[in-house]
Amino acid sequence: MSTPLPLPPTEQTRNPLHGKTLQSIVEELEAYYGWSGLAEQIPIRCFALEPSVNSSLKFLRKTPWAREKVESLYLFMLREIRRNGNMPRR
Repeated sequence: MSTPLPLPPTEQTRNPLHGKTLQSIVEELEAYYGWSGLAEQIPIRCFALEPSVNSSLKFLRKTPWAREKVESLYLFMLREIRRNGNMPRR
């Protein structure tokens, strides 16, 4: 009896988060909103007090609820950019 071959991973062409690292998401959000804007949108200390990409990544990797909020804000930002054109908000 032969062992069935595993199915290839499904393509997620419609998922804008697919293939995106958390670091690139945080960097794009920071470029769009700035640290103060991020702290207004998601009130967490790593965005408000001495913000940096590294401190944010450490916190977000350990805190699933905060990571979900960041991913949700990233998706909102992408929709806003598509709707309004590529206008930086800062």
